[in-house]
Amino acid sequence: MTAILGISAFYHDSAAALVIDGQITAAAQEERFTRQKHDPEFPVNAVAYCLREAGLRADDLDYVAFYEKPLVKFERLLETYLAFAPEGFRSFREALPVWLKNKLYLPQAIRQGVGLGGAARAKLVFTEHHESHAASAFFPSPYEQAAILTLDGVGEWTTTAKGVGSGNTIRLTERIRFPHSLGLLYSAFTYYCGFKVNSGEYKLMGLAPYGRPRFAEAITTHLIDLKPDGSFRLDMAYFRYCQGLTMTGPRFHALFGGPPRRPESDLDQRHMDLAASIQAVTEEAVLRIGRDLHARSGMKNLVLAGGVALNCVANGRLLRDGPYESIWIQPAAGDAGGALGAALFVWHQLMNRPRRAAPLDSQNGSFLGPRFDPDEIDAILKNLGVAGRRFHDEAELFEAVAALLAEEKIIGWFQGRMEFGPRALGARSILGDPRSARMQADLNLKIKFRESFRPFAPCVLAEHSHEWFDLKPGQESPYMLLVAPVHESRRAPIDPEQQRVMAADPDLRRRVNIVRSTIPAVTHVDDSARVQTVDAVRNPRLHGLLSAFHRRTGCPVLVNTSFNVRGEPIVGTPEDAYRCFAATEMDALVLGDTLVVKDDSRQVLDGASRLDYLSRFPLD
Repeated sequence: MTAILGISAFYHDSAAALVIDGQITAAAQEERFTRQKHDPEFPVNAVAYCLREAGLRADDLDYVAFYEKPLVKFERLLETYLAFAPEGFRSFREALPVWLKNKLYLPQAIRQGVGLGGAARAKLVFTEHHESHAASAFFPSPYEQAAILTLDGVGEWTTTAKGVGSGNTIRLTERIRFPHSLGLLYSAFTYYCGFKVNSGEYKLMGLAPYGRPRFAEAITTHLIDLKPDGSFRLDMAYFRYCQGLTMTGPRFHALFGGPPRRPESDLDQRHMDLAASIQAVTEEAVLRIGRDLHARSGMKNLVLAGGVALNCVANGRLLRDGPYESIWIQPAAGDAGGALGAALFVWHQLMNRPRRAAPLDSQNGSFLGPRFDPDEIDAILKNLGVAGRRFHDEAELFEAVAALLAEEKIIGWFQGRMEFGPRALGARSILGDPRSARMQADLNLKIKFRESFRPFAPCVLAEHSHEWFDLKPGQESPYMLLVAPVHESRRAPIDPEQQRVMAADPDLRRRVNIVRSTIPAVTHVDDSARVQTVDAVRNPRLHGLLSAFHRRTGCPVLVNTSFNVRGEPIVGTPEDAYRCFAATEMDALVLGDTLVVKDDSRQVLDGASRLDYLSRFPLD
């Protein structure tokens, strides 16, 4: 037996992943244990979980792989400071203590954090950042051969990498280097529009359909020189991320009409148009890069990873308008997935162990986190003083929950192993009826406590997905990483005059709540949806619930959003789930086989306790 532990840490979304004899055994982000969203600290809890899941001790590990090369990254920090000195001294001064404390002495930090004794046999390996991304994308994919594309803010020096994967080998053939970065360009607009960098990019993506891309020409004229083959360079005179603690500079602000928006202040049409513009430029860049990679590699399939691969709208455009027959995207596409990629890179590439692509994929639905058996859940509920009904017949549970959903009740759904990655895939989810015209507003304002413009995603029975969404024949989307149009047959006609008035309405709540389809709760203002296809192999329980809802209503779709409130990580334990349920206006909670209905529960949080709970999660 060969056990390989992969680790990502010290930037954001730290995580650990365990691969045993080439099989992905466990993986989790540290934030789910500490309850600190995007926790960057060494993942001691995630490491302990991975070892516990496999019944191993730290001394049983053969390799510990870190997802990037810290000394090369430190070289970039020094060279960037020298290139912009003395202007970047403040940024350098604040970054240097972190490096001196943690990153330059990483071998010691890893040995201490993992708990490796002096006689431990584990070898330490440091893979390159984009190699880790590429490995996380190709090795678990269902392809024997594929083109590889990784895009993010920056690794050591690389911001974009293209290559190919075949059998048990990946090869990166072309790179774009820092400071020229599609991810940092998108993050600059995230910052400028008042959202938090490294967590608010998906908000900018959700805001884009409300605007027109009227600034796209200004972006491609002044900020980015985008070539036909997708290569690009940024004009760094507009940015401050090399030398300062902000993303944008005075020339950027002058170009787009003023200073950055203050977080939590009102959004105006300019911000919506800026979001639409950078989204359009990003999609065009990804499409050009993907086409060039196809022409050079001749591959019919593509795999993606890196933070930009979480831009599911760009992914959908690449699938729809690009040359590939099929696309597979790593569900933990950001830095957390680098932990998994590092471990798989050691097994396949460094140890030269064979690989056989699984028909679906080898990610196990990305259900790689902790699980709780029914007796554990019973004991937890008893300790909390909560009454619930435990079902011993799975079909009866599905029918009972489907009946509640059909009555427009909002359900907390906690099942099996926790998801690895930023998306709730039906293990730690909040579910609702997509046919309800008020569901989107209720979920945003009463449950998630988040911005009203944010859309919700649908999960749909895979066998019926083509009847409800425009996906390529045979293309699945099990990890909620592709946006597709709602099928034309499901759309509702909208009076042109009403559409004109609504398009100019500054109140996004009214604009988003216009009924555009028979599933309005998951239909965005551009008639699109971020689709999750659900099959009985990867996710049998959610498939069973969807089937029961389909039989009852004729609709094989549910709203699926992450089980958390704004600013909180997705829940990890039954206690986390119950506290979130009690602090919000969810109607019922399903923990494994047990159904808790709020009217029946003897313990819910009072007003003061609810405010205290919500105050622990800062707005992001």
